[in-house]
Amino acid sequence: MLEQDLKKLEELAKKLESSETPLEEAMKTFSEGVELVRTCQKQIQNAELKVKEIIEKDVGLFEEKDLK
Repeated sequence: MLEQDLKKLEELAKKLESSETPLEEAMKTFSEGVELVRTCQKQIQNAELKVKEIIEKDVGLFEEKDLK
């Protein structure tokens, strides 16, 4: 899903770069882009939390084995 959202952001950015886009449409496009950025940030934060949990779990397992 993140990859799709990033691709959509690229498309929106290209659309905004076009000088032919009317102002009202550009504002809607910009608003959509801002929402997509927020969604992507949440997805990345969730992935970072999962990675941290996995690392902490594995570190705990290694520490327990070292103590025995």
